[in-house]
Amino acid sequence: MTTDIQGLLFPALSAADAAIPDIPAARLIPAALLGIAVIVVLITKFKIHPFLGLTLGSLTVGAVAGVAMSDTVDSFTKGFGSTAAGVGTLIALGAMFGKLLADSGGADEIVDTIVGRSSDRTLPWAMAGVGALIGLPMFFEIGLVLLMPVIFLVARRSGLSLIKVGIPALAGLSAMHGLVPPHPGPLVAIDALKANLGITLGLGVLVALPTIAIAGPWFARYAGRWVDVPAPELFNTDREEDRAGRQRPSFGATLFAVLTPVVLMMAKAFADIFLAEGNAVRTVLDFLGTPIIALLIAVFVGMATLGRGAGMGMKDLATSLEASLPPIAGILLIVAAGGGFKQTLVDTGIGKLVADWVQSSGISVLLLAWIVAVLIRLATGSATVATVTASGILAPLAAGMPVAEVSLLVLAIGAGSVFFSHVNDAGFWLVKEYFNLSVGQTIKSWSIMETLLSVSGLVFVLILGIFV
Repeated sequence: MTTDIQGLLFPALSAADAAIPDIPAARLIPAALLGIAVIVVLITKFKIHPFLGLTLGSLTVGAVAGVAMSDTVDSFTKGFGSTAAGVGTLIALGAMFGKLLADSGGADEIVDTIVGRSSDRTLPWAMAGVGALIGLPMFFEIGLVLLMPVIFLVARRSGLSLIKVGIPALAGLSAMHGLVPPHPGPLVAIDALKANLGITLGLGVLVALPTIAIAGPWFARYAGRWVDVPAPELFNTDREEDRAGRQRPSFGATLFAVLTPVVLMMAKAFADIFLAEGNAVRTVLDFLGTPIIALLIAVFVGMATLGRGAGMGMKDLATSLEASLPPIAGILLIVAAGGGFKQTLVDTGIGKLVADWVQSSGISVLLLAWIVAVLIRLATGSATVATVTASGILAPLAAGMPVAEVSLLVLAIGAGSVFFSHVNDAGFWLVKEYFNLSVGQTIKSWSIMETLLSVSGLVFVLILGIFV
């Protein structure tokens, strides 16, 4: 590839070529492979926290590539700081809103309203909707714990298999986690690839809806035959009676609060497409739809609507918001360290090498992104680690791509990051223990559901890629 052609395809890379050391591919490829191998081995075999694994993996990349250790540390800290600044605030605001939703009883209101209006035939679809709505503002583990009492209660009262009720809800939850911001994985990919958040959000919802339908209600019909288990007596059966005296916000108020950041960010995306630059409406929407502003507004809207609806005073609201932050400390460190690893790959020139290879190979960039994320997911068991690592490897490819295609690249990585959850994934064991399943039953239900989610997501991303 000539310098002129490369400049047209990857203008951001060309501008930064002077800062990339001239290291031969014979050193760069082993450096990348060994760096990833260190991360995988430390996380899977030695159970080292991913933050430490990503940090040591970054140092390994620099050492094997022959870059001075001081420069490697500079690259890592630069990426760590920029990612923490760009994504960390969003994760914190998302955690605050999710905690308000749970503590106010707003999540319960969504669940009870949707499920209460469903027949046995439509119940799996309703549960998929519940999982998606709960999953939109919440981290996966929080949403999973919140949904379990609901899943058990619905299964017992409807007489349906726990799997037929539970799998659709988990599919909705997992799809939101992997494909739709403001979850940590998609946010990191958006930051690393410089994608448009509003467009990614819109396309993510388009991909997530049919994907949930396939991996959720459709697959649950078959999974329920393979794994037919009753709901365990883990929670009180009279959940509604236990909470009957608790004041809760209305369904409409809760839905308004949940959709506030989504509407603001999508309004910004549409304004950028259809309104001229300098237009007053576009200027306002550009500000309101900026992710940090949209989520900040959502938190205050939640305090006003959810808090007021639940009869929470300022002290209760302050306690809820304060309690939301400690549980995400580990996530913030992993995400920021992933940004440091990405910057190390970029600064050593590995990312540029991958970009050149993909351009000459003719392989679909979207398919490559999915494969890379799948391999890291299978090795580490972490969707977030898979997303941040794959984003770092593929970041240079996004520099010359159209805006919509960059968003599809984010979604391809997100789809790959949820592929085949197995024994090295904490989510696998959470589902197994809550549902009281054997390892084999968990694989035949949860693991296959995750795989269907991943493959279906890729298929719909590739279909959208034909039109954008």
